[in-house]
Amino acid sequence: AMLSEGIHSAVDTGNQILLLYGLRQARKPADELYPFGHGKEIYFWSFVVAILIFAVGAGISMYEGFLHLRHPQPIENVAVNYIVLALALVLEGAAWLLAWREFRKTKGRWTYVEAIQRGKDPSMFVVLFEDSAAMLGLVVALASVILGETTGIIYFDGAASILIGLILGGTAIWLAYETKGLLIGESAGRAVVQEIRAIVSGFDSVERVNEVLTLHMGPEYILVTISVKFAPTTHASAMEKTIAAAEREIKEKFPAVKRMFVEAEDIQARVEGGRAAT
Repeated sequence: AMLSEGIHSAVDTGNQILLLYGLRQARKPADELYPFGHGKEIYFWSFVVAILIFAVGAGISMYEGFLHLRHPQPIENVAVNYIVLALALVLEGAAWLLAWREFRKTKGRWTYVEAIQRGKDPSMFVVLFEDSAAMLGLVVALASVILGETTGIIYFDGAASILIGLILGGTAIWLAYETKGLLIGESAGRAVVQEIRAIVSGFDSVERVNEVLTLHMGPEYILVTISVKFAPTTHASAMEKTIAAAEREIKEKFPAVKRMFVEAEDIQARVEGGRAAT
């Protein structure tokens, strides 16, 4: 169990470095090759973190657990184990508390479950769940040392390693599931879409909003496309003013909206009709 926790700590440290690297890469400005920026870098590296937790952390922990069940050995230097685990619990507890407080600040009016499911910044909940898994693993390791010492049963150590592996495996699968959606491309959420639709519909020159599509290109980067039907009497200049005013109002309401594209249904229909006529 101690070895499993040591492996978990090493993986945890590496994962923090990867998340930090992903955050730095995500802040890089757009360029010719990546015109919408590098915001999804953090989604990719969060997914890599989930894979590493599963493959390295969970895999090795469970392997060591089965190995110790087949060839059990009594725990040596019990006092040292207690000291190491106590220090680890204090340090991990402090890290978990910091992550929890930061998560509470960023979740806003959402419940904790909603913040995890709807949140677009995986770095926050990845760190929180990694630290939570670490705390559970340390508790399991400590319990195995206590039970092994008091009962004399030498199988607790191997069983604890397997349980730690299962905790890490479950955490990794959940993290992979959450980051997969962000990596593929999630919308900004129903409330944001409805508010954008209401803003555009509020202009007199707009007869109907056909469709509002949003896509998170990063935690703080939303791409918006809108299909609009203007009133038949609306001139091109009025359309341009309406689109400019709508974009300004939407970006003021949602600063994360960085790019917005509007398709005018009437203009599109005329272009297609002209092509058909020729």
